[in-house]
Amino acid sequence: MVVSPVLQVCDLQVSFMMQKRAYPVLRELSYNLLPGRILAVVGESGSGKTVHALSLLGLLPPAAHVSRGKILYRDTDLLTMPRARLRDVRGSKISMIFQDPSASLNPVLTVGEQLIETLRAHKPMSKQQAREEAVRLLEKVGIADAPARLSAYPFEFSGGMCQRVMIAMALALSPDILIADEPTTALDVTIQAQILHLIRELQQKEKMAVIFITHNLALASEIADEVLVLYGGLCMEQAPAKDLFEDPHHPYTKGLLASLVSMDRRVERLPAIAGQPPMAGEITKGCPFASRCPQAQEKCRQQLPPLTQQGIRMVRCFEEKTL
Repeated sequence: MVVSPVLQVCDLQVSFMMQKRAYPVLRELSYNLLPGRILAVVGESGSGKTVHALSLLGLLPPAAHVSRGKILYRDTDLLTMPRARLRDVRGSKISMIFQDPSASLNPVLTVGEQLIETLRAHKPMSKQQAREEAVRLLEKVGIADAPARLSAYPFEFSGGMCQRVMIAMALALSPDILIADEPTTALDVTIQAQILHLIRELQQKEKMAVIFITHNLALASEIADEVLVLYGGLCMEQAPAKDLFEDPHHPYTKGLLASLVSMDRRVERLPAIAGQPPMAGEITKGCPFASRCPQAQEKCRQQLPPLTQQGIRMVRCFEEKTL
C-alpha cells in the first residue's frame, strides 16, 4: 500500500537580508516525511537545521525569507497559506519543541496557566475542562503529582522537567507532526535518554511523524528511521538510519561518524575534520565541503555536485560511492 507523505519540502531556499543583499543560508532542500516516521536532521552549528524548522511554521525572523520552494502539508502549501490559517496549523497540526525550554516558557505564568491557555486557544472547552486535560498531559509526560505542579512556575522545575512541560504543550492538540529542535541540549546524559525514550514512546502511541533536529549523531542513531545530513545549507546525504550509520557514502558523513567515540575500537586520538565550515550565507563556487574534503578534485571546487540517487539514498558527490 502506498502511503502519502504528511509533509513534502520541495526545493526550499531560505535567505537572510544583510546590507540590502540576500544571502542564502539554506538551498535545494527537498524531502518527504511519512506518517509515523522519525526523520533526524543533523549537521554542525550553522548548517541550516533550525532555519529549516522555523521556515516550516512561518516563524523565521524578519531578516529572513523563503526565496524559493514549497512546503506541502497534506498537499496544501504552507508558504502561500493565509496567516490566520497558518496560526491554526501551528500546534494543532504541526507542533514544535524549541531548543531552550526555560527560555520558551513564560517565567511570570504558572505551568498550568500556559497549558490551559494553549488548549483553550484551539479547543472549545471550559477552564475546568482545560485544567483536567492539562493534568492528564503532565501525567502523560511523566511529571509526578501533576495537579499540584500546575501551580508551579517554570523556575521551580529542573531543565529536564521544563522539557517535559514543553513536550506536553507540543502534544496538547494531538498534532500530525512534531518538530523537536535540539530537545536534549544542556541536559545530562541520563535525562537525555529519558527524553529520547519519551519522544519515541509518545510518537509511537500517537502515530505522529517527527522531525528530530540535532548535532549529536549518537542521539540520531538511537531515535531516527531516516537521517538527513546538512552542511553549509545543503543536503549532503539522506538515507535510512541503519544504512547511513553502517555504510556512509559522503566524505562529510564519514568524517562525522569517524569522530564518534566507540566501545568497539580503541584510539589514542579521535580523528577530526580539518578546517572550518563555511560562514552562514557564504556561497562557494563548487561543493561547500571541498576545502575540507580529503578526496576533493578540481571539479569539486569549480562545480556544485547535484544530489543524486545512489541505491536507497541520496548523495551530493561526484563519486558514485566514495571509498
